[in-house]
Amino acid sequence: MVWLKDEGSEFEAPIDFVWRYILGGEGHDAAHTTSRNPKFEKVSEVTFVYGSERLLRGKWAPDRLRISMFPPVSVVTEWLEGVLAGSRLVYLYSPRGERTGIDVYGEFTSKTLPPGEVEATAREFLDREFHDDAPVIRREYLALKGKA
Repeated sequence: MVWLKDEGSEFEAPIDFVWRYILGGEGHDAAHTTSRNPKFEKVSEVTFVYGSERLLRGKWAPDRLRISMFPPVSVVTEWLEGVLAGSRLVYLYSPRGERTGIDVYGEFTSKTLPPGEVEATAREFLDREFHDDAPVIRREYLALKGKA
């Protein structure tokens, strides 16, 4: 198992806008080019299971995640199946005026990857998720501000 923390990243929009984007469904999902064929199963008012094929380490493979959302504070994710099955992470959001801070803490594991590749795979996942979302959030927020 590998413990990771990724602190200090920011989205260029206020926290309420970031959460509208996160909860926005298809638009948010479409931004993530390393997942395809998504399927959502609602579990409760705050939790759903997300199944897809995910591109990790250059290979597409199925995965399933249980995701619980607690706006405006956090998202908790647990990998149920896939390359990182058994991994757990939490995304914490904090308001910073016209920006939103995002810190991620997680414990990553894999039954299929060599131990030395778990950290690189987890960091690849976290980096890709942020770099998919950040420009869309920025563009959509600036467009909204331009209309105000």
